[in-house]
Parts: sequence; structure tokens; C-alpha cells
Amino acid sequence: MRLNTIKPSEGSKRERLRVGRGASAGQGKTCGRGVKGQRARKGGYHKVGFEGGQMPLQRRLPKSGFRSAMKASRAELTLDDLMRVAAGEVTLAGLIAANLVPQHTQRVKIILSGALTAPYVIKDKAITATKGAKGAVEGAGGRFEA
Repeated sequence: MRLNTIKPSEGSKRERLRVGRGASAGQGKTCGRGVKGQRARKGGYHKVGFEGGQMPLQRRLPKSGFRSAMKASRAELTLDDLMRVAAGEVTLAGLIAANLVPQHTQRVKIILSGALTAPYVIKDKAITATKGAKGAVEGAGGRFEA
């Protein structure tokens, strides 16, 4: 196979339908637009989702859910994840560099999941912990300095 021989598969492309070319062409007179009305006119405008004045579907259905704008700047870190960083000082920049939290993270919360065997010194104000995680860090000989 060569690049100059590549073609779309058989039947995947159709010729553009030429409308308004007489009755024998199959799309003469009204050109498939029906008879009169806003949609038959050139430039006939209606909003996306407009249902002729009937209450549109997206307004009939109840609202659900909430997407927090803050979610992109917050991250959770388990104790098992923290163990992937070499023991010593832990900073937000260090966690981002180790690919443990996303690039645009501004705040990190350490949660109690797993166990800690090495002492860690949390040096960043942006890193907080749950009560249980804080106890686990301090129990392993680490501390929070923020």
C-alpha cells in the first residue's frame, strides 16, 4: 500500500445532493424543505433545542449534580502514595515533580489509607492532613512544619 493509493472505503462518501433542479431530479420545487414556515425560508433561524414554543427537553428535566471549579486545584494523597517519595522533607513542588498530584494542584490533603514506615517532614502550608493521617505521620516520627 502506498499513500497515493489510499481511498475512503466503498460507500462511505456520498455525492452532495443538488436541490432545486427540477422534479425529475427528486428534490425540485421546495427542495426538501416542506411548505412555508420559518424553516422553509432562507436563513430561517431557530435556537438549538427549540421545540416550537413547547417547553424544551433540557428545561423539562430536573437539574442534577454540581461541578466544582475548585476541584482542578485540589488533590488527595494517601499514605501509600506518600511512601513513594523518599523520606525527608515533603513540599507541594516535590509532589508535583514526583507525579503524585496533578500539575495545577494548589492544595493537597493527606488521607489515612495505608501505613507509614519512614519519618516525613511536611514543610508546605499547602499540604494538610486528616486527623488520622496526621497521627500516622507523627507516629512514624514525622512532623508538620507550616
